[in-house]
Amino acid sequence: MTIANETLADWNKLDQALALASILPCCGSARWARELVETRPINTETELLERSDVIWRALSPDDWDEAFRSHPRIGERKTATATAQSVEWSRGEQGGIVRSSTEIRAALGQGNQLYEQRFGRIYIVCSTGKSAEEMLADLQRRLHNDAHTELRETVEQQRQITRLRLRKWLDQ
Repeated sequence: MTIANETLADWNKLDQALALASILPCCGSARWARELVETRPINTETELLERSDVIWRALSPDDWDEAFRSHPRIGERKTATATAQSVEWSRGEQGGIVRSSTEIRAALGQGNQLYEQRFGRIYIVCSTGKSAEEMLADLQRRLHNDAHTELRETVEQQRQITRLRLRKWLDQ
């Protein structure tokens, strides 16, 4: 099978450590990255996304939490565990926050605090293309979820973020 993407072709040739470092910013879970690297060669974008999804869904809650911790809070710029690439992507993904009012940003900050108190982790949302008002409405809705429902929703939001970042990674 012909590999249609130069980034993917080059990644398939890297040693394991370099391949891990290259792919980790797309998700933030070391186990996800390790298991994805171990499935190489990957020949197409579709194959990459499908393998990523299968691995992501099979991870433990601790692995998911590791990925969640790699994100800054909505409206913030960095986190202690994020890679430089992840921070750059987050900045672009959260573009709707920059254009929002002071009141909306304050409400998001307050909502983030309530969310963390309720669920013990930061609020994760696939923010690409969403306005700050949309994210605030989503945050307020999700504050009413039970813990199990919210974990499932957070896992799905991270899956969507990972897919977007994998596509960005392929376009480098």
